[in-house]
Amino acid sequence: MEDLKNKRQNLPARPGVYLFKDQKGAVLYVGKALNLKNRVRAYFNETDTRFQLQFLLPKIADLDFMITDTEKEALILENNL
Repeated sequence: MEDLKNKRQNLPARPGVYLFKDQKGAVLYVGKALNLKNRVRAYFNETDTRFQLQFLLPKIADLDFMITDTEKEALILENNL
C-alpha cells in the first residue's frame, strides 16, 4: 500500500487517464482527468461519499496512468481502454 500512496502523491498535474488495479493486476476502473493528481486524490479523500467507493477503494492495490496533451485526448483514450 505504501507504493500506491507514493504513486498517488507523485502523479503529474496534467491531463490523462488513470487505471486502478487489484492485487493480481486486473483493471478495476478506468477514468480520465484534466488534472491526474487532483482527480485521483479525490478518490481517497474521506469527504467523497459516492456509494460505489466503499466497494472500489478496498480492492485498489495499484495505479497506472497515461499522460495526454489535452482532456479531449484523455476522453478518447479512456473510451478505447
